[in-house]
Amino acid sequence: MRNKFDTYYLSSKKIDRQWVTVDVQGKALGRISSQIASILRGKHKATFQPTMDNGDNVIVLNASKVKVSGRKYENKLYHKYSGYPGGITTTNFAKMITEKPERVLEEAIRRMLPKGRIGRAMYKKLHVYAGEQHEHEAQKPTKLDL
Repeated sequence: MRNKFDTYYLSSKKIDRQWVTVDVQGKALGRISSQIASILRGKHKATFQPTMDNGDNVIVLNASKVKVSGRKYENKLYHKYSGYPGGITTTNFAKMITEKPERVLEEAIRRMLPKGRIGRAMYKKLHVYAGEQHEHEAQKPTKLDL
């Protein structure tokens, strides 16, 4: 007989993953990134467990039209290191949003997810597109307003 105080653990067979689309046009980068990271983790579900990946798949649209406040447009920097001496490359937000707008949101969201194998599995469920078009119509995603 089960004790009523036993901890319930969700099995991987019972995880119900949904597909959602989020339009980030005109939204603040940090605020929308934290909300998307929460959905990827599954914190919006009653069955949330920190040790399991039970979040939803997220399709992000209009990544090129995300906003930042203050002087971050000129001053926010992104660093990339090749692993070799002197191999650090620095790019500012203005250049990154014109060349690789998807990368801006991907980096912000990835850094808000847990580190390790669970975080990498959550990150794989993120699909970011610079414009309105995406290739996941077959999954019948639902529109989510954040």
